[in-house]
Amino acid sequence: MIASVIRWSARNVVFVLIGTLFLVAAGLYSVSRIPLDALPDLSDTQVILYTEYPGQAPQVVEDQVTYPLTTAMLSVPKSKVVRGFSFFGASFVYIIFEDGTDIYWARSRVLEYLNFAAKRLPDGVTPTLGPDATGVGWVYQYVLTAKNRTLAELRTLQDWYLRYQITKAEGVAEVASVGGFVQQYQVVVDPQKLQAYAIPLSKITQAIRSSNKDVGGRVVEMAETEYVVRGHGYLKSVADIEGIVLKVDRGTPILIRDVARVEIGPDERRGLTELNGEGEVVSGIVLQRFGQNALEVIRNVKAKIVELSGGLPEGVTVSPVYDRSDLILRAVDNLKHTLLEESVIVALVCIVFLLHVRSALVAIITLPIGVMIAVMIMNALGMTSNIMSLGGIAIAVGAMVDASIVMIENAHKRLEHAPPGASRSRVLIEAAVEVGPALFFSLLVITVSFLPVFTLESQEGRLFKPLAFTKTFSMAGAAFLSVTLVPVLMMMFVRGRILPEQKNPVNRFLIWLYRPIIRLVLRAKIATILIALAILGVSIVPAMRLGSEFMPALNEGTLLYMPSTLPGLSITKAAELLQVQDRIIKSFPEVESVYGKAGRAATATDPAPTEMFETVINLKPTSEWRPGLTLDGLVAEMDKALQLPGVSNAWTMPLKARTDMLSTGIRTPIGIKVFGNDLVEMERLARQIETVVKQVPGTTSAYAERIGGGYYLDIEPKRDQLARYGLTVGDVQEVILTALGGEMVTTTVEGRERFSVNVRYPRDLRADPDAIARGVLIHPEGGGSIPLGQLAEVRLAKGPATIRTENALLSAYIFVDIHGRDIGGYVADARKAVEDQVEMPQGYYVAWSGQFEYMERAKEKLKIVIPVTIGLIFLLLYMNFRRITETLIVMASLPFALVGGVWYMFLLGFNLSVAVAVGFIALAGVAAETGVVMLIYLDHAFEEVKERRSIEGKPLTPSDIYDAIMEGAVERVRPKMMTVVAIMAGLLPIMWSTGTGSEVMQRIAVPMIGGMISSTILTLLVIPAIYALVKAREARSAPQTGAASAALLPSEANPTL
Repeated sequence: MIASVIRWSARNVVFVLIGTLFLVAAGLYSVSRIPLDALPDLSDTQVILYTEYPGQAPQVVEDQVTYPLTTAMLSVPKSKVVRGFSFFGASFVYIIFEDGTDIYWARSRVLEYLNFAAKRLPDGVTPTLGPDATGVGWVYQYVLTAKNRTLAELRTLQDWYLRYQITKAEGVAEVASVGGFVQQYQVVVDPQKLQAYAIPLSKITQAIRSSNKDVGGRVVEMAETEYVVRGHGYLKSVADIEGIVLKVDRGTPILIRDVARVEIGPDERRGLTELNGEGEVVSGIVLQRFGQNALEVIRNVKAKIVELSGGLPEGVTVSPVYDRSDLILRAVDNLKHTLLEESVIVALVCIVFLLHVRSALVAIITLPIGVMIAVMIMNALGMTSNIMSLGGIAIAVGAMVDASIVMIENAHKRLEHAPPGASRSRVLIEAAVEVGPALFFSLLVITVSFLPVFTLESQEGRLFKPLAFTKTFSMAGAAFLSVTLVPVLMMMFVRGRILPEQKNPVNRFLIWLYRPIIRLVLRAKIATILIALAILGVSIVPAMRLGSEFMPALNEGTLLYMPSTLPGLSITKAAELLQVQDRIIKSFPEVESVYGKAGRAATATDPAPTEMFETVINLKPTSEWRPGLTLDGLVAEMDKALQLPGVSNAWTMPLKARTDMLSTGIRTPIGIKVFGNDLVEMERLARQIETVVKQVPGTTSAYAERIGGGYYLDIEPKRDQLARYGLTVGDVQEVILTALGGEMVTTTVEGRERFSVNVRYPRDLRADPDAIARGVLIHPEGGGSIPLGQLAEVRLAKGPATIRTENALLSAYIFVDIHGRDIGGYVADARKAVEDQVEMPQGYYVAWSGQFEYMERAKEKLKIVIPVTIGLIFLLLYMNFRRITETLIVMASLPFALVGGVWYMFLLGFNLSVAVAVGFIALAGVAAETGVVMLIYLDHAFEEVKERRSIEGKPLTPSDIYDAIMEGAVERVRPKMMTVVAIMAGLLPIMWSTGTGSEVMQRIAVPMIGGMISSTILTLLVIPAIYALVKAREARSAPQTGAASAALLPSEANPTL
């Protein structure tokens, strides 16, 4: 069939060329339209439930809100993990779904189950659905700065002007505000005056609430005109609130200003931001909607900010502090540059080996068309152009021209030996038909060898599937072009003076080098095979010493410093500490800007406690760094400078941190989760594990969350005293809620802006337990007032600062950061140390998480899939050769290909990772292809000898087999070396690239380059030795007449192949 396609293409040149022009046009259109990104979206499908329960302690939030919600969400279809976070005044429930779940289907199912769960929640508590943002959706962050504006004014500008307008930009799910102060009307009551006027605290809240209304009275008709009736009553200023009447005493109105002080102040805040160590700023975080392209979203946001800038007050500027578009453009530009370098190098290889520019044009023209086919399919499937998808094309470039190279070289050979007067086109077609089918199958082998990558799941699957898709598209495009366009281009360009093979200096040099070696091999065939097996055996030593990791760190060009402090840190102290850290970081000359955040932003996607800092460090280009300084060196210097008391450091990068925290809840490379049912016991175990892990070599920091590190002021009612005064617990709780907590009683409407009104006691009456016991007054129905201390015990206590759950089980996290060690080796040591030194009580257990969790999952999957793939390669090879011996000879190249890959990795100090596994998977197909090319020529030469002996009626002799191998191996060394050199040359630009994404791509290229070296040595030396032994045995066992018919080439014996 393949031969028929080649012949049809050669006869229909115009049709093929027109089809090619259509392909090129469609490819160019796709190149201009395909969206760009740095990496594929690695985040799981997630739905977030966010519930505010103002003023409530974490334990109350857990018991009354988070636990009912998490247990309800466990039964949501396709949910994988349900994580709960209970903070002061807020509950977060994250429902993580299985791969491939549609986010809007997931959101609708969560809402469905929420309808039932909502009935179990306290009155007035309403969960809300988080934004439909991707888990790595923090694509753009900006700050508002102005010398002549307060933080409160800037926050008002952000909340009521910028935020909503930027949200309207295409692709934006939400804009979250953080930092500065939210303005609030604060009514600070004087309890002594309330007592003097006999006014209960509840009367103030009721009066304010009822004095803040606008109403409508339908319409009245006057003089044939309708007038809409409006009753104005909105509070609009401090004076309006002060003038609210509480009661009338003997004709004199008692107003709020008579019993309280009304002022504009800051609302309570759970997050703040700081810039360059110079002080607090107001910030906005732009969240990208699920399924949108990050670069387009950022461009839309920037355009919207430029549009809005004209409406900002004088002196107010909006400046970016994190912009993922820089990473995206750097990554794509780096891969495009690498692709261009590869194409140029492969073209030069073709020209140098063939010494015929017009013939080389066949491969040079075919390559970009093959790439365009891949891009066209990518665009049709909605894929983005990113590091991984372009990387798939990059590692395929060398192999894509293999078919063209072998077909051109074979055409040269056939033209050189063609009889005078023979038709050039017929010779070219027969040359293409001779090697075309086997080459087509070898390209299919390369394509099939990548099937294991498609079976990877979760984060590793989302990362590498685009690479596998594009490599498959590229190789499929190359296979298609090899039997359609290449024969046509050969008819057009393989003409003129072609240098005979014997006069080609490259070919002469290769033959001169190879001939004496192959003679030696054929004299000592068994010894050669034994030496090769010995080398294979010795390679086990470096293989055993290779470390393991999930993925090499991708240098995003931006660092994320994520220190943790002890729980209970006040927001004031957090601001002070954050500024000190930012100032230290900004002092490094390599740092462009430092943007720190403590606590959480006003979004459901940020469940960060106050003690958790996130500092984005934008770095200058490496050309401006101190000479010899690496990223690891810079991080080490910063880490040393930031050794502050009570602070545990952790270093990562923004995109990576978001992905890791979503997938496993762990922000460091390694995390340990302790599960149990008692928080106190879990904290004890976690701290014990922290102590043990710190002793493991390679640990830079280990931090166990201080679950019980929160500070509480407990008010325990005395029920007998309450009964004495006819009071209930609810009466006391209501006063606590308002007087101490500050009850938000209403919201003012001032144009487009909204501000809350808060009622509470003065600070000095709630400063300590004694003041609260004396100063907070309870008003019984019978009149008078009773100090809180008489009705309740007021004391200080400790309790949980944050409560985490996973699938409704209580959990405690230990965050571990390492340096100078591979993850697999470190976890093995750490796990053994924990098992030996920490005794786990009944009902408690430990789970290892973070990158280690991904690594183990990928390893288990590949253990099953790689053998299946090897079986598929074997099947394809057998379909081509139709003989077990030839198939096994080619399959023998696979273990020998591993040798070079393992040694090269060992020399470079690389760890085993999913990226390396992908490199070895790619190597399997390429190594099989080089074996196929060698066997094509050995079989051709052997068939010619057998046919000649059959015509002469003479039996085959060992000398005939020797001559056939010398002809097939030595005389045809040029095409074999061309294919190998083209593949390796195509990988070299990946090896020497240093830009964004090079860390991952190098791990794929290293095993391929090392493996190609060892595979080529095997192909050139060991395969001829095995082939000689096999054919000698066949010759002895085969009948001596008519034997030639048994040795027909597969393509000739089976013309349908």
